Amino acid sequence: MIVKNPKFEISAVSEKQYPKGNLPEIVLVGKSNVGKSSFINTMLNRKALARTSNTPGKTRQINFYNIDDKFYFVDLPGYGFSKMSKQEQIKVGRFIEDYLVRSNNISLVVFLIDIRHSPTEDDKLMYKYIIDNNLPCIVVANKADKIAVTKVDEQVKVLSNELNPLHDLTFLPFSSERKIYTDKLWNIIDLYI
Repeated sequence: MIVKNPKFEISAVSEKQYPKGNLPEIVLVGKSNVGKSSFINTMLNRKALARTSNTPGKTRQINFYNIDDKFYFVDLPGYGFSKMSKQEQIKVGRFIEDYLVRSNNISLVVFLIDIRHSPTEDDKLMYKYIIDNNLPCIVVANKADKIAVTKVDEQVKVLSNELNPLHDLTFLPFSSERKIYTDKLWNIIDLYI
Protein backbone atom coordinates (compact mmCIF):
# COMPACT_ATOMS: atom_id res chain seq x y z
CA MET A 1 0.00 0.00 0.00
CA ILE A 2 1.23 3.48 -0.81
CA VAL A 3 0.48 5.85 2.06
CA LYS A 4 0.65 9.53 1.15
CA ASN A 5 -0.62 11.59 4.05
CA PRO A 6 -0.92 9.78 7.38
CA LYS A 7 -1.59 12.03 10.34
CA PHE A 8 -2.15 11.85 14.04
CA GLU A 9 -5.78 12.83 14.59
CA ILE A 10 -6.68 12.62 18.28
CA SER A 11 -5.96 11.04 21.66
CA ALA A 12 -9.07 9.81 23.44
CA VAL A 13 -10.11 8.35 26.77
CA SER A 14 -13.86 8.20 26.16
CA GLU A 15 -16.33 7.50 23.37
CA LYS A 16 -17.29 11.17 22.91
CA GLN A 17 -13.67 11.87 21.90
CA TYR A 18 -13.46 9.16 19.21
CA PRO A 19 -13.30 10.44 15.63
CA LYS A 20 -16.71 10.83 14.00
CA GLY A 21 -17.57 8.86 10.89
CA ASN A 22 -17.16 5.23 10.05
CA LEU A 23 -13.67 4.68 8.67
CA PRO A 24 -12.39 1.15 9.35
CA GLU A 25 -10.16 0.88 12.42
CA ILE A 26 -7.09 -1.34 12.56
CA VAL A 27 -6.50 -1.67 16.31
CA LEU A 28 -3.09 -2.38 17.85
CA VAL A 29 -3.04 -4.22 21.18
CA GLY A 30 -0.20 -5.69 23.21
CA LYS A 31 1.74 -5.37 26.40
CA SER A 32 3.67 -2.23 27.25
CA ASN A 33 6.84 -1.74 25.21
CA VAL A 34 6.04 -4.49 22.69
CA GLY A 35 6.45 -1.99 19.85
CA LYS A 36 2.98 -0.81 18.80
CA SER A 37 4.11 2.75 18.01
CA SER A 38 7.19 1.48 16.15
CA PHE A 39 4.90 -0.85 14.20
CA ILE A 40 2.85 2.15 13.05
CA ASN A 41 5.93 4.15 12.06
CA THR A 42 7.42 1.20 10.16
CA MET A 43 4.22 0.32 8.33
CA LEU A 44 3.77 3.95 7.28
CA ASN A 45 7.47 4.44 6.49
CA ARG A 46 7.65 7.39 8.88
CA LYS A 47 10.26 8.00 11.55
CA ALA A 48 8.20 9.62 14.29
CA LEU A 49 4.50 9.87 13.47
CA ALA A 50 3.73 7.70 16.50
CA ARG A 51 5.82 8.63 19.52
CA THR A 52 8.04 5.82 20.72
CA SER A 53 9.86 5.40 24.00
CA ASN A 54 12.08 2.89 25.75
CA THR A 55 10.02 3.56 28.87
CA PRO A 56 7.07 1.15 29.15
CA GLY A 57 3.67 2.69 29.76
CA LYS A 58 4.18 5.91 27.77
CA THR A 59 0.92 5.54 25.83
CA ARG A 60 -1.92 6.17 28.28
CA GLN A 61 -4.61 7.23 25.85
CA ILE A 62 -6.12 5.76 22.71
CA ASN A 63 -4.30 7.36 19.77
CA PHE A 64 -6.04 7.56 16.40
CA TYR A 65 -3.90 7.91 13.25
CA ASN A 66 -5.80 8.83 10.10
CA ILE A 67 -4.31 7.03 7.11
CA ASP A 68 -5.17 8.99 3.94
CA ASP A 69 -8.83 9.25 5.06
CA LYS A 70 -9.15 5.52 4.25
CA PHE A 71 -8.79 3.97 7.70
CA TYR A 72 -7.35 4.50 11.17
CA PHE A 73 -4.51 2.84 12.97
CA VAL A 74 -5.69 2.88 16.59
CA ASP A 75 -2.87 2.54 19.13
CA LEU A 76 -4.18 1.29 22.49
CA PRO A 77 -2.18 1.72 25.70
CA GLY A 78 -0.10 -1.32 26.56
CA TYR A 79 -1.13 -3.61 29.38
CA GLY A 80 0.91 -5.23 32.13
CA PHE A 81 3.00 -2.20 33.08
CA SER A 82 3.64 -2.59 36.81
CA LYS A 83 5.03 0.90 37.53
CA MET A 84 1.69 2.47 36.69
CA SER A 85 -0.34 2.93 39.88
CA LYS A 86 -3.10 0.40 40.51
CA GLN A 87 -5.72 3.14 40.08
CA GLU A 88 -4.14 4.23 36.80
CA GLN A 89 -4.06 0.61 35.55
CA ILE A 90 -7.77 0.22 36.36
CA LYS A 91 -8.65 3.52 34.67
CA VAL A 92 -6.67 2.69 31.53
CA GLY A 93 -8.08 -0.86 31.49
CA ARG A 94 -11.61 0.52 31.63
CA PHE A 95 -11.30 2.87 28.71
CA ILE A 96 -9.53 0.22 26.62
CA GLU A 97 -12.36 -2.25 27.26
CA ASP A 98 -14.94 0.50 26.72
CA TYR A 99 -13.40 1.25 23.33
CA LEU A 100 -13.26 -2.42 22.32
CA VAL A 101 -16.91 -2.89 23.31
CA ARG A 102 -18.33 0.38 21.93
CA SER A 103 -16.51 1.00 18.67
CA ASN A 104 -18.51 -0.19 15.68
CA ASN A 105 -15.63 0.46 13.31
CA ILE A 106 -13.09 -2.16 14.42
CA SER A 107 -12.14 -4.04 11.25
CA LEU A 108 -9.09 -5.90 12.52
CA VAL A 109 -7.12 -6.32 15.74
CA VAL A 110 -3.35 -6.51 15.29
CA PHE A 111 -2.22 -8.28 18.45
CA LEU A 112 1.50 -7.73 19.03
CA ILE A 113 3.55 -10.14 21.13
CA ASP A 114 7.31 -10.39 21.68
CA ILE A 115 8.82 -13.13 19.50
CA ARG A 116 11.49 -13.83 22.13
CA HIS A 117 9.18 -14.75 25.00
CA SER A 118 6.30 -17.05 25.78
CA PRO A 119 2.98 -15.21 25.96
CA THR A 120 2.42 -13.65 29.39
CA GLU A 121 -0.71 -14.19 31.46
CA ASP A 122 -1.86 -10.75 30.28
CA ASP A 123 -1.27 -11.82 26.66
CA LYS A 124 -3.41 -14.90 27.27
CA LEU A 125 -6.17 -12.78 28.82
CA MET A 126 -6.11 -10.44 25.81
CA TYR A 127 -6.21 -13.40 23.44
CA LYS A 128 -9.21 -14.82 25.33
CA TYR A 129 -10.95 -11.45 25.21
CA ILE A 130 -10.40 -11.20 21.43
CA ILE A 131 -11.69 -14.74 20.84
CA ASP A 132 -14.64 -14.42 23.24
CA ASN A 133 -15.73 -11.22 21.51
CA ASN A 134 -15.23 -12.66 18.04
CA LEU A 135 -12.94 -9.83 16.93
CA PRO A 136 -11.07 -10.40 13.65
CA CYS A 137 -7.41 -10.70 14.59
CA ILE A 138 -3.91 -11.39 13.39
CA VAL A 139 -1.01 -11.96 15.75
CA VAL A 140 2.28 -10.21 15.04
CA ALA A 141 5.40 -11.67 16.65
CA ASN A 142 7.40 -8.46 16.96
CA LYS A 143 11.11 -7.85 17.47
CA ALA A 144 12.11 -10.59 15.02
CA ASP A 145 15.44 -8.78 14.58
CA LYS A 146 16.35 -9.85 18.14
CA ILE A 147 16.67 -13.53 17.19
CA ALA A 148 18.57 -15.31 14.41
CA VAL A 149 16.83 -15.08 11.01
CA THR A 150 17.00 -18.88 10.74
CA LYS A 151 14.94 -19.23 13.95
CA VAL A 152 12.14 -16.76 13.15
CA ASP A 153 9.71 -19.13 11.40
CA GLU A 154 10.15 -21.86 14.01
CA GLN A 155 9.63 -19.40 16.88
CA VAL A 156 6.43 -18.07 15.25
CA LYS A 157 5.16 -21.68 15.13
CA VAL A 158 6.05 -22.22 18.80
CA LEU A 159 4.15 -19.06 19.81
CA SER A 160 1.18 -20.03 17.65
CA ASN A 161 1.04 -23.48 19.29
CA GLU A 162 1.25 -21.91 22.72
CA LEU A 163 -1.26 -19.08 22.31
CA ASN A 164 -3.58 -20.35 19.58
CA PRO A 165 -3.75 -24.16 19.69
CA LEU A 166 -6.69 -24.18 17.25
CA HIS A 167 -4.47 -22.44 14.67
CA ASP A 168 -7.38 -20.31 13.51
CA LEU A 169 -5.47 -17.02 13.61
CA THR A 170 -2.70 -15.84 11.30
CA PHE A 171 0.69 -15.39 13.02
CA LEU A 172 3.36 -13.32 11.28
CA PRO A 173 6.84 -12.14 12.28
CA PHE A 174 7.68 -8.44 12.29
CA SER A 175 10.69 -6.23 12.83
CA SER A 176 10.71 -2.44 12.93
CA GLU A 177 14.49 -2.59 12.63
CA ARG A 178 14.68 -4.77 9.51
CA LYS A 179 11.43 -3.64 7.83
CA ILE A 180 11.22 -6.90 5.89
CA TYR A 181 7.78 -8.20 6.84
CA THR A 182 5.61 -5.20 5.97
CA ASP A 183 4.33 -6.43 2.58
CA LYS A 184 2.67 -9.54 4.02
CA LEU A 185 1.02 -7.44 6.72
CA TRP A 186 -0.25 -4.87 4.23
CA ASN A 187 -1.70 -7.70 2.11
CA ILE A 188 -3.75 -8.82 5.13
CA ILE A 189 -4.71 -5.32 6.28
CA ASP A 190 -5.89 -4.48 2.75
CA LEU A 191 -8.53 -7.21 3.11
CA TYR A 192 -10.07 -5.37 6.08
CA ILE A 193 -10.11 -1.74 4.93
